[in-house]
Amino acid sequence: MVGLNDLQRLESYALPADFSPGRGRWQQLLWFCWGSPLLASRWLPGSAWRCCLLRWFGARIGVGCRLKPGLRVKYPWRLVVGPHCWLGEAVWIDNIAPVRLGRRVCLSQGVYLCTGNHDYRSPTFELRARPITVASEAWVAASAVLAPGCRIGRGAVVSLAAVVRGAVDPGSIVSGNPAQPVGSRQHFAAMGLQRSGSPCFSASADE
Repeated sequence: MVGLNDLQRLESYALPADFSPGRGRWQQLLWFCWGSPLLASRWLPGSAWRCCLLRWFGARIGVGCRLKPGLRVKYPWRLVVGPHCWLGEAVWIDNIAPVRLGRRVCLSQGVYLCTGNHDYRSPTFELRARPITVASEAWVAASAVLAPGCRIGRGAVVSLAAVVRGAVDPGSIVSGNPAQPVGSRQHFAAMGLQRSGSPCFSASADE
């Protein structure tokens, strides 16, 4: 049996051999020292220049997006945002793995998208990274948290401060920690988007 003093040997931690930040050191340095602080700045309003900044560093940002001050993105080159999305103040996209948002997605204030965590069962605390997908017309309300590997279905609503692990069905409304279904968006069936008639998740941010 492992002793209590051996549960978490952080001095032995190392990144997985197959992990890559996705860009060279100079581009990472430029992003962390200049691009990221500029993106998050609260003294300079405006969305258009924020979209251009993220694109310049490799993000795919659709037209008509609104990006608020305080937005933080770990690796812009691993971010895809569909057209007409809203990313609120203090949204934190911690994307060591890819994050993909569909059309007209709303991430409200203080939402945290977490693509990586650690294996608490391992004394060496190995990194585990999984992508997050938020399908078109979903709303993630203020202070909600999406865990690694989350897939939020089309038109779904993640309620205030909910903590989501796994998948949320299209049109579903979830709440709590852990998040549980509490309702559905009534217009979902009328839009012809039933699960049996269309995919729950799209590989393209444009769909």
